Formats: sequence, structure tokens, C-alpha cells
Amino acid sequence: MASPAQRLADVVTLPARAVAGTARGTVDTLRTFGVDEVDDWGRDARLVERATAVSRLRWDVAVGGVEHVPVRAGALVVVNARRFALAPLFAALAIGDVTGRPVRFVGRPDIAPFGPLLQRLGGLLPITAELEGALRAGEIVVLGADHEATNERAGTVDHHLVGAAVATRVRVLPAATISSTTGRAARVEIGREVRPAKPRRGPLAELELADLVEHRIDDLLAEAGGTLTGTPLDWLGFDRFDQSLFDLGVLMRSPPRSPFRSAVR
Repeated sequence: MASPAQRLADVVTLPARAVAGTARGTVDTLRTFGVDEVDDWGRDARLVERATAVSRLRWDVAVGGVEHVPVRAGALVVVNARRFALAPLFAALAIGDVTGRPVRFVGRPDIAPFGPLLQRLGGLLPITAELEGALRAGEIVVLGADHEATNERAGTVDHHLVGAAVATRVRVLPAATISSTTGRAARVEIGREVRPAKPRRGPLAELELADLVEHRIDDLLAEAGGTLTGTPLDWLGFDRFDQSLFDLGVLMRSPPRSPFRSAVR
């Protein structure tokens, strides 16, 4: 039988033991949720699955042109990026979801806390060496063009990063991303591989390829009806008023046929 002193000690230390037990349980829960196995580039497949599920609360993404994505080989998918739209991220999550392949994106910062988090979601540093290593290993990587205010046109494509695809001889695929600041509907339309008419060597190869990809994305966006700002201006359309209904229709999920495929040569 415990002595009075022992019983008093138990009463005094009980809250501390309860707090310690709760803390251990919380740490174990966070460890289970947040610390999983990562691959050679720091991507956490389980965290990506969770992020994809959460992203559906913000975006309802329809993906077209998936047949252009290689089943096993590496490829660089270049997308337009509307300002504040996180287009490379939602495009990488959506393409990975429909293809079942790990898809990475270029553009994570090298500072905490956002850098490590985006790395676990598949983010790569915007440097040629890291991108080239991923492409050489057969990875699918999404690269965003410079940000624009609307979905009307693609920004400038960094030819230095496109040079990684030239060096590793992987496919370069243009893709149009369409989203709105106010709605959930979004679309990623992947075009056919872009190839220069005449093979080149040296820096001219990456410059020409980057320019061709930028123009091909512009063509895909033009097929989508032009600018979408997520404001009532989309309904006015100014000189493209007759396209406003098509702008809305192209964002509908799972259309019978992609409106882009016949336009890309």
C-alpha cells in the first residue's frame, strides 16, 4: 500500500505526466502525417497525395492532351502562368493525378519554410543543373513561363532552363493553363511535342526552341478564347464578345473532345 507521501507525489506529478503524454501523442501524429519517405529530389509521394486532395477544394482541373505525355521517358512541360494563379503547381498536381507518374515543377525558393515544403511537393530549384538531372533521370517536369496578368498570352520562356531539355534530348511539350481568380474551374491542355524545323547545336538551339514553345502556348490559349481575368470584364470581351461563351465552355470539366488537338500541328 502506497504511503501518504507517495500518494501526494502522484497527485503533484499527474498533470505533468498527462501533458507529457499528450505532447508525445501530438508529436507522433505530426510525424506520421508529415514525415514520409522522400525520393532523390526530396519529393514526398504521400504528402503530394494529400496536397492533391486538398487542392480540389480550390481547383477543379480538367486535363486534356494526356496522350502526349510519355509513359516512362522524361519530358519538360512548359505552361503559361497567370499572376498569383500558381499554375506550375496546380498543373503538376493535375498531370500527376491523371498520369499516375511523379510530376515535378520548377520554381521553389531556396529558403525556409517555403523552400523545403515545396521541395516535398515536387519543387525544383530554378537552376539548369537540377532540372537537367531530373530530366536525365526520366522525370516529368513542369516549367512556368514568366507571369502575365491574364490568360491571354504566355510570358517569356527561360531559354536557359529549356536548354536542359536540349542537353538531355527529352520532349518539350507546350501546355495552356486556364484558371480564374473567383471560380474553381481550371484546365490544363497539353499540346504536341515542339520540334524546330532544323536541328541546331549550341545556344541557338535553346533560344529557338524556347521561342517556338512560347508561340505554341499562345496558339493554344487563342483556341481557348483569349483572356480570362476572373472579373466581369470576361463577359464584356470588347472585340471578342462573341467568344465569351466559349471562354466559359472550355472550362467545363470533361468535354467530349478537346478543342485544342486539331489546332496544333
